[in-house]
Amino acid sequence: MVSGSERVTILNEDAVRRTLSRMAREIVEVNEGTERLILLGIQRRGKELAERIREEIQKSEGVAVAHGSLDITLYRDDLATVGPRPVIGESRLPLSGIDEHAVVIVDDVLYTGRTVRAAMNELMDWGRPSRMHLCVLVDRGGRELPIQPDVVGRKVQVQEHQRVDVLVPELDGRLAVELVTTSPEAA
Repeated sequence: MVSGSERVTILNEDAVRRTLSRMAREIVEVNEGTERLILLGIQRRGKELAERIREEIQKSEGVAVAHGSLDITLYRDDLATVGPRPVIGESRLPLSGIDEHAVVIVDDVLYTGRTVRAAMNELMDWGRPSRMHLCVLVDRGGRELPIQPDVVGRKVQVQEHQRVDVLVPELDGRLAVELVTTSPEAA
């Protein structure tokens, strides 16, 4: 294999849209409806995915679900390795707060579980939800913490020199999921 990386599309735009539509239905089912439901996307791509899921729920259920976003930068357990000036975004929660609501944390890829742990820690600083669910577009395995998703778009087996990239139009110009294989020389 030559130095560099190879990208293989594992979900194209239509497949991602179908997957998000299914995930929206599963979220409503897991929550037994939309009452007191809040969708919170983890910055960066979880936020965009949560918005698409919210639109699907609104289309199918006729209800506007509360939503927001989480920036977990200050809750990371590797903050010291990020550098002296980490870029901190804004967390936006619904005005109603999260107390006594069913909160669904939405993320793009679940790997070690550390991002989700940070999101849960941040949420607990904002209030006490009645329950939390985890929704991820891709579960690539490799957990370091005992965190499992409630709603999964696709499970993907990932080798040592591979990663999963979720692409969203707002940040990447298109909607897709790609498996990226990097040669050992480029790693």
